[in-house]
Amino acid sequence: MAHIQTSTRVPALWNAAYGPHRPRSFRLLARCLLRVRAFARELALADHVPYGGY
Repeated sequence: MAHIQTSTRVPALWNAAYGPHRPRSFRLLARCLLRVRAFARELALADHVPYGGY
């Protein structure tokens, strides 16, 4: 029987962005950084897929 790993890795930035024990301005900055990180990742992957992209 195969073992299925159920734990997922949550980045520290995500915890900072959505954690309850942080100041509002800190959480806002962390969420903006997450958006920038996601955009940069999409942009980097766009060169490596045969369909669409930027």
